[in-house]
Order: sequence, then structure tokens, then C-alpha cells
Amino acid sequence: MNQLNYLNASFTRLNDSWQRFFISSLKYELISIDSTLSKIANNATILPQKELIFEALIKTKLEDVSVVILGQDPYHGTNEANGLAFAVNNDIKTPPSLKNILTELKNEYPDIPTICTSNLLLRWAEQGVLLLNTSLTVIENQANSLANIGWDVITSRIIEKINNYHTHTVFILWGAFAQKKASIINQSKHLILKAPHPSPLSAYRGFFGCNHFKLTNEYLLHHNKQPISWLQL
Repeated sequence: MNQLNYLNASFTRLNDSWQRFFISSLKYELISIDSTLSKIANNATILPQKELIFEALIKTKLEDVSVVILGQDPYHGTNEANGLAFAVNNDIKTPPSLKNILTELKNEYPDIPTICTSNLLLRWAEQGVLLLNTSLTVIENQANSLANIGWDVITSRIIEKINNYHTHTVFILWGAFAQKKASIINQSKHLILKAPHPSPLSAYRGFFGCNHFKLTNEYLLHHNKQPISWLQL
């Protein structure tokens, strides 16, 4: 889309189905966000880097989505955000939220002697797990700083598209920001799983013990869909 400047490097990496969706449904919203980010970038560092903003959609095609894990916004620490919700590159120290996710995973599968602890979570994305945040950018060292520039509309439309395009998708909503999206999901054709955010501030309020990984696979199997190999990170 030639009207984009800041977002163009990531937008052009999207596959055709996601590009067509944005152009037909969200063209002007993207242009507005692009203009805002271009101005902010003159005085602040925006994360993730511009080539990775749509990385979740690049790694998981619309046609392949079977599970959506929805978080809040990208990690705001230096070099942490890589465009996939909750993931970091393997050379980055494991953030507390991701540590808690891996702890819950281990608790759900206690009989598995070892778990591959790749922080990238790329194998999840390749299996159809869309690792999406409600906001796709953040200012470095300022959590949730770009939540109000229009991303909420973008991510709501993405969820609505998946809701309409697929049946029997699992929507995993971790935290209050993610759970606000429940109202736009058709609960008669999809499964919604809710839990507190896995951050240290809230993980002990119900994230631990949520059993979402096992519940997801039980639902997928029940509807003759391929379960996720969660232990392949």
C-alpha cells in the first residue's frame, strides 16, 4: 500500500490474504496509525522494529489460524519485542510473563521430563497459533504507551475476521485488555478461554492452573481439528 511510510516495511511482508483484508477493511485506519508512528519515531524508539510490527500475521496466515493467544502490548524493554505476543528471540533473557507461561505449560504436562525452552514460540505460530497483542507497538520503556493510536480498532477487526472466517477456533484471552475482545467473538461457534495476564502482578490470581493448553487441545480434537504440539516451542 503506497500510502504507508513507517508501516510499509512490515506490511509488504504480509501474505496476500492479510494484505487484501487490510486494504479492503482498514486502509484509512492504517494510514492514520502510520502517520502517528512516523511523527513519534522522530523523538522516541518504537518497538518492535518497523519490519516486525505485523510479524504475528506474517508467521500465521489467516487460512491457518486455529488458536489465537491475545495479550496486551509488546514488551517495552530494549530488544525484547519481536512482533509475536509473549515471545522474545532466543538470545534475549526470558521475560517474567514468558517464564510464567512456560511454568504453566510444565504444570499442565508434568509427566513430560523436559520441555524445549525456545523463547521464540515460532513452532506455535507455524502450527496456527496467532500470537497477537491488542496493541502492536509500544514506546521503549513505556508500557502500553501506544494503546490509543488506533491499534484497538485494527486488532478488533482482525479478531472479527477470524471469527467470521473460521469455525471452532480457540481464543485465549490473557488479561483485561484481551478479555475486552470477548464481546466480538461468537461463542456459539468458537471457544473463549479467559485468565489473568501471566505477568508476576497477576499470574497467581488465576493464570496458574488455568489449564488453557490442555483445554485448547481437547476442544480442537473434539471438533476434528489438529491439536497444538505445545511442547514444540
